[in-house]
Formats: sequence, C-alpha cells, structure tokens
Amino acid sequence: MNKITILLADDHNLFREGLAGILNSQPDMQVIGQANDGLEAILMAEDLKPDLVLMDIQMPGCDGLEATRKIKNEIPKTVVVMLTVRDEDEKLFEAIKFGAQGYLLKSIRSREMLDMVRGAMRGEAAISPRLASRMLDEFRRMSRILPAQSDDDIVDLTLREQEVLALAASGAADKEIASSLNISLATVKTHMRNILAKLQVNSRREAAREAKRRGLLGF
Repeated sequence: MNKITILLADDHNLFREGLAGILNSQPDMQVIGQANDGLEAILMAEDLKPDLVLMDIQMPGCDGLEATRKIKNEIPKTVVVMLTVRDEDEKLFEAIKFGAQGYLLKSIRSREMLDMVRGAMRGEAAISPRLASRMLDEFRRMSRILPAQSDDDIVDLTLREQEVLALAASGAADKEIASSLNISLATVKTHMRNILAKLQVNSRREAAREAKRRGLLGF
C-alpha cells in the first residue's frame, strides 16, 4: 500500500513533532519532512514533492498563506491543508483562494484530523462543519452583491494597496517599497498578497499588467 507522504510546516517544534508522531503511527501515512517556516516549506516541497502539506498559517518571514500560493503554483498536485489556532474569516477565504484544500483548527481532536486529512486526499474539503457554514454564509452574501456589479473590472484596492502596486509596477523591490512608504517589510508582503488575491493573479508582474488594463494605476 502506498503511503500518503506528508510535509509538516510549523514554527513550534513541540507541536510539529507531536503531530509527526500521530501521523507516522498511521499505517497509510508517512511524514517525509518538517519545515520551520514558509520559505523552508516551499523549498522542501519542491524537493520532496509530498502528497500533502499540513501548513501553519502564522509563521515568521514567509507565512503559510504565501507558502501555500507558491507551492500550489509550482506543484499543483500537492494538497495543502492549513492549520491555525484561530478561525479568522479573512485567513480562511484567502487560504481557499490560494488553493488550500482545507482549514483546520489546532484544537481539533486527532481522530477527526486524520479523517479530514484522508478526506482531503480524496478531493474532499477538510473544513469543520462550523467553518463550512461560515463559508456558505459568505458565498450567499457575495451572491447578493455580485449581480449589481455588471463591470468585471471593478476591484476594490485600498489607497495603500494602490501605492504598493504602483511602486511594484515600477520595478521596486519589497524592501524599497517598505522604505518609500515607511512601513514594515511584513506589511508590504501582506498588501501584495491581498492585491494578488483581489486581482486573481499569481505574480506582481501579472498584477501590474492587470491593474494597468483596468486603469487602476493611472498610467
């Protein structure tokens, strides 16, 4: 029997090692790698090509959302399930947009987590009933809003997001953007992540091109 190969990404060693023990005790699962942050997760995923990545959202440097986006772009067949201590709506919807197959709270019981992981590998959504209900509520809310928007070019970028995108379109690196706008590098990355999601693109180059097409940058 082929085992489900799993990469764990979490900056808390004790939690990660405990989770690895639970997964390795299963006859159909094998943890083949453990990453301390999002960047390491990206590099290890590209090297190991696991069937599944269990990804913490909050990690230093490159967070789980950015790592998920990049992994799904590079290795689409790899299933990514997010792990988090908080069920934040914004993070949930961003994770799904970036290709995550599920979104599990770390407070989940091990038996339920294992069932969800196996379901994710079958193509099912690994989301608790409570979170799934909230997703449905959001989709219903969006369905009431979208019909009123006949122009598919309408995108709600904040003023700061427009400033970040304009600098990025001019070729500025993240550090240069942070310095120009007097904001942190992490804040720049957050703005860029939101911009990519809103424009439904995968890179800053595509974002700049799409923003120009829509007339969002004024040039």
